[in-house]
Amino acid sequence: MDLGLKGKVAIITGASRGIGRAIALGLADEGCNVAFCARGQERLQETAKEIEAKGVRVLAVEADVTKAEDTERLVQATVDAFGRIDILVNNVDGAVAADSDEAWQATFETILLTATRATRLVIPHMQRAGSGAIVHIASIWGRESGGNITYNALKAAMISHAKAMALELAPQNIRVNSVAPGSTSHPGGSWWRRQQEDPEEMAQFVRQNIPMGRFGTAEEVANVVVFLVSERASWVTGACVNVDGGQSRSNI
Repeated sequence: MDLGLKGKVAIITGASRGIGRAIALGLADEGCNVAFCARGQERLQETAKEIEAKGVRVLAVEADVTKAEDTERLVQATVDAFGRIDILVNNVDGAVAADSDEAWQATFETILLTATRATRLVIPHMQRAGSGAIVHIASIWGRESGGNITYNALKAAMISHAKAMALELAPQNIRVNSVAPGSTSHPGGSWWRRQQEDPEEMAQFVRQNIPMGRFGTAEEVANVVVFLVSERASWVTGACVNVDGGQSRSNI
């Protein structure tokens, strides 16, 4: 199936490993040119080489998108390199598990503000192009209770932001959706580390919580994101799509 992504330009934040990396590679497989950022130069360049090997153009920017100036630099560098922005995937993650002002502020700046800021910056470029697609990487713990309090609340806010922006931007042919992964294991990730530390406990967790009987993979999340930003999802906006092996329990 041709997803209609060949020659498009995508920005993915936090894409040197895990779900972000899988999304970048998945888009490259469809012929999409990729700009992405991460804070670590070594992993950034490793991922850039993997993307480039797929025959597309790639721009790797060392940036911390919790800083406004770094996000602005990423967006401007993408426009300078490719002349347009068609797709944005907001993938930066991280929460401080405490109920203090400092924990709330840090989690807000990492999860929500990075996504809202990047969205705000790419919209004018999508408006000029006459179309665009934005996806926030949220969590099933933004759709229902679960996880620590700061993570749960800010992921819920992320889903709400995507819905609100979808309604605002629909007349301009800019679609905004969110994806809610369940427990996903990838090398170096938190679930993967817990599997190495206590495989028996993690096996029990899976039996009790994931009907499909295993953790998800970064590639399985990426496949859904690639579809959502493609022409094949042209009438999908304001949606939050679970990718969780049946883990979540909400009817909504």
